[in-house]
Amino acid sequence: MNNNCNRSKSCCFTKIYKKFFSKKNKVAHLLLSGVIGKESKFDSSLNFANYQNLIKKAFTTKNIKAVAISINSPGGSPVQSELIYNYIRLLAKKHQLPVYTFAQDVAASGGYWLLLSGDEIYAHQSSIVGSIGVIFSGFGFVDLISKIGIERRVHTSGESKAILDPFLPENPKHQEILKQAQDDIYQAFVSLVKTKRQNKLNEQEEKLFSGAFWAGSTAVKLGLVDEIATLQNKMHEKFGEEVEIIEINEKKSSFLKNLLTKQSNLASLSNQISEIFAFSRFGL
Repeated sequence: MNNNCNRSKSCCFTKIYKKFFSKKNKVAHLLLSGVIGKESKFDSSLNFANYQNLIKKAFTTKNIKAVAISINSPGGSPVQSELIYNYIRLLAKKHQLPVYTFAQDVAASGGYWLLLSGDEIYAHQSSIVGSIGVIFSGFGFVDLISKIGIERRVHTSGESKAILDPFLPENPKHQEILKQAQDDIYQAFVSLVKTKRQNKLNEQEEKLFSGAFWAGSTAVKLGLVDEIATLQNKMHEKFGEEVEIIEINEKKSSFLKNLLTKQSNLASLSNQISEIFAFSRFGL
C-alpha cells in the first residue's frame, strides 16, 4: 500500500516538474496573409509598415529556437514584398535564428517572394505556388468618353507625365517605359529565386519564370519548394513532440479597433474587393 502511494506521489511530482520546470523547445509563428499592398494607416493590408512590429516581435520572443512563417498571399506590391523579405532576413541574421516558411492556400508572385525568406520552404500538396513575373493591368475608356461627348484635357510638363492615363489612347513610347520598369522588377525577382534556390531548380528557366503557377506537389518537383509538410508536423520533427509554437498576434484595445474600423470602412471594402479578385486568379 505504501509502495503504491509512493509511486503515485512520484508520478505526480514528475508531472508537476515537467509542467513547470522542464524546458520545451519554442518556435515563434507568424502569419502573413492577404494582398501585399501599399502603406495605409486605416487598413490591415499586408505591407512593411503594418507588419514590421509583428515580425520584430517574432524574432525577439524569448528562448525560441526558430521562427516559422505561414504565407497566404496572391502577391501585390513588389516594393512591399522586398521590404518584408529584407527585414525577415536581417533579423534572422541578427538573432541567428533559422526561418521556416510554409505556403498555405497560395504563395504566388509577391507571396512567393515572401516564401523565399525561409531557410527552408514548405507547402501543402494543394498550395498554389509560383507566378514568378510582373503584371500591370488597367482599363481604357477612350471610346466611352468619346461616345458620351466628353473631351479629355491634360496639360503636362514632360511628355511622359500622363503615362497610363486610362482616358487617353495608348502611346507606344509609354508602353516601352512601362515594359522597361517591368523588366527591371522581373529580373530582380528572377535573380532572387536563383540565389535562394541555387542548384535546387529542376526545370528550364523559360518554364519556371513564365509567370505560371503550380500546386505544391509539382512545385517540389520543380525545386521551388523543399518538401510537402504542415507547420505543426515539421516543427515536431525538428524540435520534438513537446515543441511549443507561440502565435505572434497584434493586440489592440477594443476602443482603438472600433475607431480604426469606423474610419476605414470604405478603404476596407475596397481592399476586400481587390483581395477577392486577386485570390480568384488562382481559383480561390
